[in-house]
Amino acid sequence: MGRWPVITIGQLARYVGVSTKTIRVYHDKGLLPEPERDASGYRRYGANDAIELIKIRTLAEAGIPLARIRDLRSATGEDFQQALREIDDELTARIRGLRATQGRLRQLAAGHPAPLPTQISAHLEHLVRWGFTPRWMDLQRDLWILVFATHPDQAIILFQDQTEALADPALRQLFLDYDHAHDLDANDPRIDDLAHRIAEATRDRYGADELPELDATSEIPALIQGTVNAASPAWQRLDMLIRAQLDA
Repeated sequence: MGRWPVITIGQLARYVGVSTKTIRVYHDKGLLPEPERDASGYRRYGANDAIELIKIRTLAEAGIPLARIRDLRSATGEDFQQALREIDDELTARIRGLRATQGRLRQLAAGHPAPLPTQISAHLEHLVRWGFTPRWMDLQRDLWILVFATHPDQAIILFQDQTEALADPALRQLFLDYDHAHDLDANDPRIDDLAHRIAEATRDRYGADELPELDATSEIPALIQGTVNAASPAWQRLDMLIRAQLDA
């Protein structure tokens, strides 16, 4: 009876779609038994070797670590099937995560750094109707993205506080005046008047209670206020005056 046909490591690599270096790594890691060598000292592989290599390649392409693949190769029956089901579940979760990442990338390409909760989008639409400038809207969108990304639990509390304030026509006018103060000279007396009105409204609304804020150890509030102040010398002075009056 004739011998079964055999192939070289190069042929095996080409047929299965891996490199010869990869096959040698699988030998070294104990994933694929190393075959006997022929009289010339070359490894010779049969059909079973190719089948086993295809299985290993499939698991490796699924992102399974080589050490885990080695354990799987020794598993049999129900243990092997259960392991495959677990891997399938892991892949499903990874695919879901990749799709979410793809969605964020597409939003980024469209000019939206990150998805916002639905209520934020509706809130921004209200700002348009109330007469806020596009500059203010862009700033608000970007800052809420930052807050919701870094402090999601506290962000909703701050957001609700702001929406309640904007629902009050008098307080909403203060926000509008803050927005429109952007182009004023920093020494314009209207800045002083606005700072006084904002400080008074803040005291009236919160009394002796602390203002809603993020975690006291967080650097995000300072980062946000720094971004606002950097946009306008008038806003920077306004912030300084408000802080001074609230601390007095």
